[in-house]
Amino acid sequence: MEQNSKSQNPEPVSIFLHGLESSNNGVKAVFFRKHFSDMIVPSFTGDLLTRMEKLREILVGKSDITMVGSSFGGLMASLFAMENPSLVKKLILLAPAIHIIKNAPATIRSISTPVQIYHGDKDEVIPLPEVEGIARELFQNLSFSIVQDDHSLHETFKTMDWKALLSS
Repeated sequence: MEQNSKSQNPEPVSIFLHGLESSNNGVKAVFFRKHFSDMIVPSFTGDLLTRMEKLREILVGKSDITMVGSSFGGLMASLFAMENPSLVKKLILLAPAIHIIKNAPATIRSISTPVQIYHGDKDEVIPLPEVEGIARELFQNLSFSIVQDDHSLHETFKTMDWKALLSS
């Protein structure tokens, strides 16, 4: 069920969703808090249902949302965008765990939201071929970058132009 309409909060919003084993004190979260003070950087615990409920609460009344999701956070961002396509401006997904989306408790549907995915060719946690396949099925407006990195994408992350990615 889609959340509130755009008219309630015209200000653009950006949010970072960390991975399953990470927190809002991880390397990426600390970077975003330091360099993008307006970005929402919450901490999530529990199973997918619990995390999604908290995410929905955080984003109630918000629109024009840019979501950055890392690993399990990429799955969460994808599910939220599928539930609320008119609220999400863009997804930036880092080695997203979308290969398990078929097990997710939501209506899975293809969306036209712009999606940029960065996935390491040495990722031993999230299988690149499965992610690329499902991404091409689900995201109609997809840019998929295979980078020379592992699951953490720490080398790639350091070189990304986050100001441009988040402002476009």
